[in-house]
Amino acid sequence: MKSLRTQMVLSYFLLIFLVVLVLGGMFMTLIWNYYYGSASSAMKQRVESSMTLHARSMQWMTPNERADYMLQNMTEGYPRIQMLQADGRMFMDSDGISDNRTIRTPDVVHAAAGDTTAWYGKDDATGERIAAASSPLYRDGRIVAIIRYSASLKEVDAMVARLFQMTALTAAAIVALFLLLSVLMANLIVRPLRELTRRARRMADGDWSLGIASSGKRNEIGQLSDTLHTLAVELNKREKLKNDFISSVSHELRTPLTSIKGWSETLADPHTDREELREGLSIISRETERLTGLVEDLLDFSKLSSKSMDLHEEELDLNLPVRECVQQLAVRQEETGVRLISLLEPQPLYVAGDPNRLRQVMINLIDNAFKFTPHGGTIRVISSRGGGRGGAAR
Repeated sequence: MKSLRTQMVLSYFLLIFLVVLVLGGMFMTLIWNYYYGSASSAMKQRVESSMTLHARSMQWMTPNERADYMLQNMTEGYPRIQMLQADGRMFMDSDGISDNRTIRTPDVVHAAAGDTTAWYGKDDATGERIAAASSPLYRDGRIVAIIRYSASLKEVDAMVARLFQMTALTAAAIVALFLLLSVLMANLIVRPLRELTRRARRMADGDWSLGIASSGKRNEIGQLSDTLHTLAVELNKREKLKNDFISSVSHELRTPLTSIKGWSETLADPHTDREELREGLSIISRETERLTGLVEDLLDFSKLSSKSMDLHEEELDLNLPVRECVQQLAVRQEETGVRLISLLEPQPLYVAGDPNRLRQVMINLIDNAFKFTPHGGTIRVISSRGGGRGGAAR
């Protein structure tokens, strides 16, 4: 499977290569047409100018006389001049070649039809590339000969070849430059994604210590990084909440079960009096009910996750849940060797609260006090009236 970085680099490379290829091809075509078109146009203008200049002088001359006249009036730097019969057979060449060969290049064909045209291509006699222009010669209204100007394209070919080479090198440099830029751009995108993938895999393996560091960039990758960071934080919170939940379950369930077990053992003693028996059964009944409600609350983990535990608030005497909790946990005195005494306000201490939650808090506090109080120590549970009509327990 190709990596995202490889796919991006290949995509950018193909796009850039095609664009440079098209633009380079268009530029080379323009160069080709400009230089070879200019050479052909120059030959056509030269033959037209010559015909205009010498037309009156050569009006009554025979073809051979016209050929001699053109040779005599040639100046240095003039292109090659050829005289052809109307059927394209050459009978005079300024280069001294007179082999009576027939020339049927497009310019000659058009000249035989009465048009002055230019052409460039390969000369069959010499094998070199030339630009040529041909024009008909008239006598008594009919074509009696064709005059043809031609010049070698050797220098033009060399110039075009150099320009083509420069264009190819420039195109290769542009492709290489953009290829390097595409690699850098791909790295800018892929490296953060690789880091996000690495951290996400660590998180999937249960390692929440790394989290997802925010990239700080205001783009799609930055948004993805921030989203994953938020997800990691929330999952870390849920993991901690789960651990706290398990710890709370073990603690919350153990406390009433300990009370029930302790009072069950106390009541199993045949010497237990009726008053203590009634009190113990009452505590067991209350703890069973509280345990049932506690299990229902603890099983509703969605409330713990959303931190939306329901409170059933009502007005009650604070001394009542405190006294019940002390009585419930009094059986642990023999087990731990720690005394538990209560000093409660003689008058009712009315407060607004959830009785079950208050008992849960008091039991947790007293249970922790038993855990951390040394053998032979004393736990005091005190309730007192505050500044208002309510009270407080400590």
